[in-house]
Amino acid sequence: MGSDTTRHQGQRLQLLIQLRARGIQNESVLEAMGKVPRHLFLDSSFEQYAYRDAAFPIRAHQTISQPYTVAFQTEALQVGPGAKILEIGTGSGYQAAVLAQMGYKVFTIERQKELFDFSKGILETLGLRVTQKFGDGFKGMPAYAPFDGIIVTAAAPILPEALLTQLKPGGRLIVPVGDVEEDQVMHAVWTDKEGHRKEETLGQFRFVPMLKDVDTGR
Repeated sequence: MGSDTTRHQGQRLQLLIQLRARGIQNESVLEAMGKVPRHLFLDSSFEQYAYRDAAFPIRAHQTISQPYTVAFQTEALQVGPGAKILEIGTGSGYQAAVLAQMGYKVFTIERQKELFDFSKGILETLGLRVTQKFGDGFKGMPAYAPFDGIIVTAAAPILPEALLTQLKPGGRLIVPVGDVEEDQVMHAVWTDKEGHRKEETLGQFRFVPMLKDVDTGR
């Protein structure tokens, strides 16, 4: 695994300036992103571009989300210290690393074995405690529910109802919904104290599709 140099650290500080300029205000999110070495989650051929606010291809024909998207979804959770968070779509592991760096109890699920293995290795190497599962993200992780928040890092064709049932009252599901051929709309969904569902749209984003019915080999 590569090193985290003073050059990388300086590039992260420049990235934080960009994220603030785009409206990210949560200092805990920014502090975590200033510490997590994003270049280690990328193929070495993209290392020099790691701190640009851009998405890049990773293994299994997937992408690592642009830093702004990671910051936006994390900030949208609106959870306090020590919260229990479920991530659907581990990918490279970068989003999970940011959540873990913030001190959250992180649970994450990935359907691509190549990505599951890669992310598990790098998160362990960085000493970040994350509970990982290889399987179908549409099903979530009911054995560990309920969660204070759930982040979905792939485009869902409709709101995934199974995930909503795994939230604590007041817990927020942050999920991009829509056709993968165009931009998706980010949704925040939660239930109030009376049990009524609330929903808010948070703007347009572009994600790879959320896939289901994976053969996990189990």
